[in-house]
Amino acid sequence: MQNKILRLLGLAKRSGNLISGYNTCIHYINKNKIKLLIIAEDASENTKEKFIQLALNKKIKYIVWGNKEELSHSIGMDNRSVIGIDNKNFISAILAELEK
Repeated sequence: MQNKILRLLGLAKRSGNLISGYNTCIHYINKNKIKLLIIAEDASENTKEKFIQLALNKKIKYIVWGNKEELSHSIGMDNRSVIGIDNKNFISAILAELEK
């Protein structure tokens, strides 16, 4: 399950359907471009609280899952604790894997 989700994140990044990073995600959330937020379990409490509150205010689905190292490695970047997805198909596939 976990490996499949990480592979889906890598595919989303390569296809241009993934936004990563603290400030970039905030920018795209405010533009209503993100439909799913993935927040790393080991993100700081302030980061978790801020993004959960933003997600609730903007009615965006969110999950707290994985750790920063796994998430960052899956998308080929360093030190990412927040990832946004804007494609319905990727979101459906990720959520389906989490339900298994």
